[in-house]
Amino acid sequence: MKKHATSSILTFVLCLGLSHTSLTIQAQTTWQLIWSDEFSGTTLDATKWAAQFGNGGWGNNEWQYYTNAPENLALENGQLVITARHEGTGATEYTSARIQTKGLFDFEYGKVEARMKLPLGQGLWPAFWTLGANIDDVSWPECGEIDIMEHVSNEYVTHGAVHWENNGHAFVGQGNNVDPTQYHVYGIVWEENLIRWYVDGIQFFQFAIQASNNTDDAFRHPMFLLLNLAVGGNWPGYPDATTPFPSSMFVDYVRVYQPATSSIADESALQIQCYPNPTSDKLTVSAPSAMQQVRLINTLGEVVADFGQQQSQTTLDCTPVAAGVYTLTVECAEGSFSYPVVIE
Repeated sequence: MKKHATSSILTFVLCLGLSHTSLTIQAQTTWQLIWSDEFSGTTLDATKWAAQFGNGGWGNNEWQYYTNAPENLALENGQLVITARHEGTGATEYTSARIQTKGLFDFEYGKVEARMKLPLGQGLWPAFWTLGANIDDVSWPECGEIDIMEHVSNEYVTHGAVHWENNGHAFVGQGNNVDPTQYHVYGIVWEENLIRWYVDGIQFFQFAIQASNNTDDAFRHPMFLLLNLAVGGNWPGYPDATTPFPSSMFVDYVRVYQPATSSIADESALQIQCYPNPTSDKLTVSAPSAMQQVRLINTLGEVVADFGQQQSQTTLDCTPVAAGVYTLTVECAEGSFSYPVVIE
């Protein structure tokens, strides 16, 4: 017998205003590019990025000293190249680079992507991430941090995560199997209530933004972008005799999009309905046209039920699905749809 929904699930339902009536949502089918860097020049664009400097561990007991020297930070062949080196500079033997858009560009919600190739090596830690633009007012982690891509040492895995303040430092994340030495597009779609992580357009993780875990303040305000290649630290550990130096991360582009108005004139046609919600067994779903793919995805971004192709109206059997909060995703000719669904 299916377990009853917990009180936290019921609270979530009440907050969403879900009931045993139809739910109507609209597809977001297109994106508008609002900011990008294709790294096509010969030097870093100072109107878009600022280099950071120094050592001191950067909060993670890292070993590198960040510089803007061309040996560490360069544009080559239409790419940004950040290189970690083993050499004597100041209080450290290692140098690298870290750049940010703080004070130059920030954004609230949208799609963010970067095409990158990463190095392997014990103690190497490349990252593509965001921080809250209010960091100088509230500090970290209260400002919020979204790690779009992190890679550590010799793993054939990259990671996505979030960090925030919830009676102390709170974080959650997930890895994704990938060959980091090949070019991949790493990205997120950041919405008011949900963040989804992708590699090459395939989702591997998602995180719900809610007042109940204090993430509403951390991830509902503007954020800026960062790129860096750290050396050493609490997570990857430290370089050893096997670590190759110099080692570089290559960034082909960084692009930020926000939703554009749909080009389809009849917006009323871009709707789906699902009911009853919450449900303990059957969920009826209707869409503007035949559904090419229907899935239930849990809060870790894992597919817990793949219903495949369906007609424009269908009834799904949710009896095997454990009680909890899920995202129903529907793909049809009119676009991609998603909505929270509660299984009791």
